Amino acid sequence: MDPNTLKQLVGEAAVQEIPDGAVIGVGTGSTVNCFIDALGRSGKKLAGAVSSSEATTARLKAIGVPVLDANAVESLALYIDGADEIDPNFCMIKGGGGALTREKIVAAMSERFVCICDATKRVAVLGRFPLPVEVIPMARAFVARQLRALGGDPKLREGFTTDNGNQILDVHGLRIDDPLAWERRLNDIPGVVTNGIFAMQAAHVLLLGTPNGVERFVRP
Repeated sequence: MDPNTLKQLVGEAAVQEIPDGAVIGVGTGSTVNCFIDALGRSGKKLAGAVSSSEATTARLKAIGVPVLDANAVESLALYIDGADEIDPNFCMIKGGGGALTREKIVAAMSERFVCICDATKRVAVLGRFPLPVEVIPMARAFVARQLRALGGDPKLREGFTTDNGNQILDVHGLRIDDPLAWERRLNDIPGVVTNGIFAMQAAHVLLLGTPNGVERFVRP
């Protein structure tokens, strides 16, 4: 199957994970867009959703889903989002779309994280996909020097500003064999808002699009 078909299939499968009348979190990206489209077709009613980006907010409102302020919600039944990479322990690299900070906040608010992606995103060790790091603009050069000292090759994402008004350094050349330790270490660098390693907020369920259809896995 072509990638778009796989995204549509996992998007439809994700709708089946949602309890009726729930308040959920929704991520950002092309696979999530397929989920939102499937949600609109399904007729399933939600009490509301917390969105991880302005683009997702617009798409949810277009299908009639109430978008709630995160500060008005105590917890979410589940969070549905894609991944740029996912390892055997369901740790991920996310942030290719630039919404990593808000995605991490919404994931942390949720009781379950349902990751939706195709089989090409599954890897043995994270790091083939450049790691996004959101930085406060005045700290960009300093953070880049620290990342180089750790063995990475940071590149500014040119012409891009996050919904939070910050910049992103995409870090090439890292082998992230201990995602939790790397996530904490990078977040300790002054000027880093957050990085795209999702180990503290690893996925609980993986819906994987494969040539044989959607396969469902639960975190080991």
